[in-house]
Parts: sequence; structure tokens; C-alpha cells
Amino acid sequence: MQEHALTERLITYDTSTLEGIQSAAGFIKGWLESRDVDATQAVHNGRPVITATVGAAEAPDAPTIVLHGHLDVVPGRPEQFVPRLEGDRLFGRGAYDMKGGLAAMMCATRDLAAQRAVRVHFVCVADEETDEAVQRGSDWAVEQGFVGDFVITGEPTDMHIGVQSKGVLALRIEVRGKAAHGSTPWLGDNAVLKAIDVFRRIETMPFARESSDLFDRPSISLGRIVGGDALNKVPDSCVIDVDLRYLPGQDPDSILAQVREIPDVEVEPIFQREPAIVRRDNPYVRMLAAAIHEGATAEKISVGRDGASDAISWLDAGMPAVEFGPVGAGHHGPEEWVSVSSLERYREALVRFVHSIPAAGRKEHLRVAAP
Repeated sequence: MQEHALTERLITYDTSTLEGIQSAAGFIKGWLESRDVDATQAVHNGRPVITATVGAAEAPDAPTIVLHGHLDVVPGRPEQFVPRLEGDRLFGRGAYDMKGGLAAMMCATRDLAAQRAVRVHFVCVADEETDEAVQRGSDWAVEQGFVGDFVITGEPTDMHIGVQSKGVLALRIEVRGKAAHGSTPWLGDNAVLKAIDVFRRIETMPFARESSDLFDRPSISLGRIVGGDALNKVPDSCVIDVDLRYLPGQDPDSILAQVREIPDVEVEPIFQREPAIVRRDNPYVRMLAAAIHEGATAEKISVGRDGASDAISWLDAGMPAVEFGPVGAGHHGPEEWVSVSSLERYREALVRFVHSIPAAGRKEHLRVAAP
């Protein structure tokens, strides 16, 4: 399977670094072009964005699908950039999030180049895992016209359709204390210990106990903590970065207001993205479900995704966008893996989905009023 070999190759690039990103982007562009797919590599905010358009490229009224992925990963140990196969599981940093899905999308783009009924945009960005709050690569791609009637971003979903994802509210919280000599800590007010208490308090706030039909609860993670400037001094300041993933329907401004009510803290948002929501009765969602499994319905295989993604760039522009990716586990963890057999099934589902669109009727019949 070419998806397997391609995923292994992509894993070998340490795309948590700019050097690795640039090398991987050059490889992806070259791989597409060697298969007669014209690809363009632009630079946005110092990082590459790779795009290609195949199929009904010259037909203005053709249905248009966007296949979207990212090649950057979170940092990993050196050995995680050496792919390892154990049975059906291919281990490596980014195998699941989302170099496996990206490899299969590249193969699907190649497979769909010859058909002339549907326009297919391939978009690969390199800043999905960053803290960049505005003008991300995906936002830039939308502005450049890589838009369509339906968007699939290849985030990991275990071959389900992610019709909802949580929003993101990343906060930087400075906790104030009182300095004292380390030999007499009772004379001070340790800001590091207070910061832990602040985080625990956030975990018990009313919004943290809410749920929805697709989510048990919001996600609350302590991502960074910086405090203290001397071993023998009680720290009087501590900064923590808290990653809040709130549910569709929750109000981020209300959550922020609740956190700011905590005494002795200063709170600044560092990143915020809205939740993703696509209706399950969207005709493209229904066709994708049928392409994944014969007889499947969107109601049966739709899921909510705890993680946010750049699908919101297209949703904000008024286009339905879902997350759909291969089977695996462990993304951002020490033993990340993707199912090799699911990569082929994933590519085949993408190709079947695109081929099913012309049979569904004219473009205007597929359009819906809202995502």
C-alpha cells in the first residue's frame, strides 16, 4: 500500500521544527508533481502552504470538495521520528495526528485527478499545532480561494465523521503571592502552590460540569507553569497556561469572566477558536457516511471531537467542514500509532465519496442553507 510507505516517509521528518517542516513540504510537493498533479508551495507567516487542484478544475459550476491536512506535529523524542511497525500498528510522531491521514489524502488526490465531474482542492498547512491566534495557514488558504461546497480535514476520528468539535479558550494566568526566605515559608504566600489551587478551582467551576449529546464534559488542561526565581525564596509570582476546550453552546466570555473572579490573579486570553458544528443531515455528510460504510448513516457514525481543528477556518467562511481520519490512538503521546489497514480504507472512502457526488444530483440540490 502506497499510503503505508508514504506515512513512514512523512514520519521521518521532524516537523515540530521549521527545518523539518520545510523539508517535508518539499517532499510532498515533489511527490504530487511526480504523479502529474500540479502543486504550488506558498509561504505564509514563514511556513509553507501546499495546494493543488485536480478534477474539474476549469468548470466553474462543478461541485467542489476541499481535502485539508497539516504536516506539523508537536515535539517528540528522537526515536519517535523513526517509524516502527508492529502488526497493523505503525508507530511514530504524527502517525495518527495526522501524517497517516495526510498521506492517504495525497493518494486520494492523485486518484481523483483523472475524473472531470468534481473539483478537488488539496490543502496542506504547517501551523495547525501552533499557538498562532490569527491568520493561520488555513485562514490564508480560504482567502486565496481554496473553498468549496464541503471540506474534509483529516484529523483522527477512527473512520467516524466529526460533526462537532469543542472550542478553544487558552488562558495565561498570573498568580500573585508574597515573597519570603525559603527557611521561613510560613511568612510568605507561595504563588506556585496558589497557582495549582487556581487550576483546581477552574476544574470545579459550573461550566466544567456541563455536558451535551456528543460530549461528556469540557476539557481542562494545565499546559505550562513557570514560577520562582531562586531556590531559597518563596515565589511571589507564578504564570500558568490553561487549555480550556469548551462545548458547543457554551459562552467563552462567560467562562473567562468566571476565571477572572478568582482572587489574586490576572487573566489574559492567548488563543480562542469557536466550536465546530455541522448538521448531520447535510447531504455531503450523508454521502460521506455511505462512502465510509455501506448502509451507514450519518446519525450512526457521527461523533464529537474533543480537539479543535482548522476546519473552523472554512466554517467561519460559511462552508460545512467535518473532521474525518483513519484509525489509531495516542496522538501527542509517547506511543502514537495509526492502523495501516485503515489508511487504505480511508483513501478508498475519500475516492468513493467524491465519485458519488455527481450521481446525487445537480450542485444546487446539494447546497444547504447553513453548515
